[in-house]
Amino acid sequence: MTIQCMFQQGSQRVAIRIIGNNILFIDLESNMVAPIEGLKLSKKGVIKEYPDLENDDQWKQKSIQRFVDKIKALPTEDKRAEWIIQEMKDMGYNPMYKTKDGFRPQKIK
Repeated sequence: MTIQCMFQQGSQRVAIRIIGNNILFIDLESNMVAPIEGLKLSKKGVIKEYPDLENDDQWKQKSIQRFVDKIKALPTEDKRAEWIIQEMKDMGYNPMYKTKDGFRPQKIK
């Protein structure tokens, strides 16, 4: 099953698609699709989340691996979606709606 969540921050709209253990990030303006490995990560943001990586030369690879491990640790796609929605809220994104394959979109509260 696939779950897609839509978010907005200012005029930017982003979709996140959850397919099993795979998470895809979609910029709706340019239709660019990228896995976590393809995103530009802010070192300040990573250090805020993982302070132990501040002086590590491989901070990007280690933070990506921690993200992948967290996703794999969550038992279902619904739990993964709930976690991602909360993380995006914490980063200042406004959740709009969530869509599951074969169902109507639902507003995220």
